[in-house]
Amino acid sequence: MQGRKLILAMVVTVLVAPAMAWAGPKVIKYAHFQPAKLDQPKQAAALAFKNYVEANTQGSLTVEIYPASQLGNAITVLEGLKLGSIEMGVVHDGPISPVFKPFMVYAIPYLFDDQAMAWSVVDGPFGQELAEAMRAATGIRMFALADNGIRHFTNSKRVIQSPADMKGLKIRVMPGPIWSKLVDSLGASPSPVPWPELPAALQQGVVDGQENGVTNILAASLYQNQKYISLDGHVYSWHAYLMNDRFYAGLTPEEQKVIHKGVEIAKVIHRGMTSAQDMNAPTMLSGVGMQVTPLSPDQVAAFRQQAQPAVVSWVKEQIGEEWVQKIFDAIEAYRQSH
Repeated sequence: MQGRKLILAMVVTVLVAPAMAWAGPKVIKYAHFQPAKLDQPKQAAALAFKNYVEANTQGSLTVEIYPASQLGNAITVLEGLKLGSIEMGVVHDGPISPVFKPFMVYAIPYLFDDQAMAWSVVDGPFGQELAEAMRAATGIRMFALADNGIRHFTNSKRVIQSPADMKGLKIRVMPGPIWSKLVDSLGASPSPVPWPELPAALQQGVVDGQENGVTNILAASLYQNQKYISLDGHVYSWHAYLMNDRFYAGLTPEEQKVIHKGVEIAKVIHRGMTSAQDMNAPTMLSGVGMQVTPLSPDQVAAFRQQAQPAVVSWVKEQIGEEWVQKIFDAIEAYRQSH
């Protein structure tokens, strides 16, 4: 009799233990690439997301933040998001296009007049349609886009006020044909250099200049070897809030609502911190010794006229005309309504 009780207890333990383990909190491994400091937009937003989600799911969801590329570079994180080995990541725009090519429409230069226009387009029907297409094609759900900074040209040689001033300069670009096409169309020589190697490339004179937003210029101290910056605003760069779609589908409706609200809060924090630096670029960059050259709308129009057709033509070759036309239609709709 005693033996039967022991066997019964063992069977119950075997059957119940997995159920108990399954009933524990679902873990969201959350990857991003900025340092674990509260003055970094990605980290401040990630902590806000973690605190909101954990406080509003009664322990059913736990968020583990992995900053500073702890889970690998962007390519590794995107692969993890596709496979489900990483539940969530905030990934910069450059590496997303190779995974989902239509995303490259956001890199067409001189699209947006200001943040208000950019946010309206990416948050509106166009952005939602693109996100759904990405989910269907890749299994990665894109909740939102937050600012990675408005990209401007810097260099160590001279003031840039027109496309003619770009001629002869060797400009570092992110690896990827679209960035090279942009710089080449303006008459400069593009030189793809990975981000970790950029400060050394500038210091050693391997390249004369580069293009980035204020946040990155300050974070990597690029101003130490770049005297001039022209605020041409050629690309509004993004960070995408991404999640493995199978993981998302396995959440309860209540948990999904909390995730959406948490991302919305994180997005606003992230955008606010980055756009504050963008709007204060003249003060912040002149304060570290750079010569800042704001460009008038007419001057920016000259850059747009020279660069945009070549890049648009190349993008259409890569993804067809549909998504290109849709983003220009969304921009025109915004202009008509404002």
